[in-house]
Amino acid sequence: MKKSFYHYITIGIVVLYLLIPLLGTFLYSFATSWHKTILPEGLTLKWYIELFGDIRFLESLGRSLILSLGATILTLIIMVPAIFSIILYAPKLEKIVQSLVVMTFAMPGIILAVGLIRAYSTSGVSMVLITIGAYFVGILPYMYQGTRNSLRNINAEVLMEAAEILGASRYTAFVKVIVPNIISGILVSSLLSFSILFGEFVLINLLVGGHFVTVQIYLYQKLSQSGHIASAIVVCYFILISILSAIMIKMTRQKKETV
Repeated sequence: MKKSFYHYITIGIVVLYLLIPLLGTFLYSFATSWHKTILPEGLTLKWYIELFGDIRFLESLGRSLILSLGATILTLIIMVPAIFSIILYAPKLEKIVQSLVVMTFAMPGIILAVGLIRAYSTSGVSMVLITIGAYFVGILPYMYQGTRNSLRNINAEVLMEAAEILGASRYTAFVKVIVPNIISGILVSSLLSFSILFGEFVLINLLVGGHFVTVQIYLYQKLSQSGHIASAIVVCYFILISILSAIMIKMTRQKKETV
């Protein structure tokens, strides 16, 4: 009983530690003013009306979605078949690939950005495309590990052999047997990757800056102008990620029920 009591106390403290800053941000996004009292002195929707009435915010949100989704989808299309092929047909290369992928963590964003600027600033290639490529490299560890673990859990090699014995080609077996069985891992890895890219600031700010304003740059600009609007942007970001998480969880459960 004592262990259970201390267990719940610990969980409660952690939950409060995580929720109090979010709750404060949420209240401040609705506050008329909040200087001398524990709670806001008044509530208003003014900041949200002003935020969604600003076409620059909607455009920056669209750009962030395009960049983040584009890089995530590109990584899915390339990396899932590649990881599958390496694990099943070239297992000796797995350690080398894993080492190269993990090395991504050793590259700070500012160093990567400076290197990309020096390499491509005079090449004529759009820096937006360079940013998507940098995003692709940045989320490789998350996509690699999630896909690899999912393939290990379902014993992909046995499933492929069974499908081929029944007359399916490798492509058909991969699309209709392997992918449906690892879709939950793919969805989780994709959501994690998207969330990281959507909140990334260093690369996008240094590579494209004010020429391609995303929601991260827009938030940075608003921090020095209005804390209320900046809080509203953070709340909108949290709601968006929560909605996507709920959709991913629902899709994952449906897949598990049908399998």
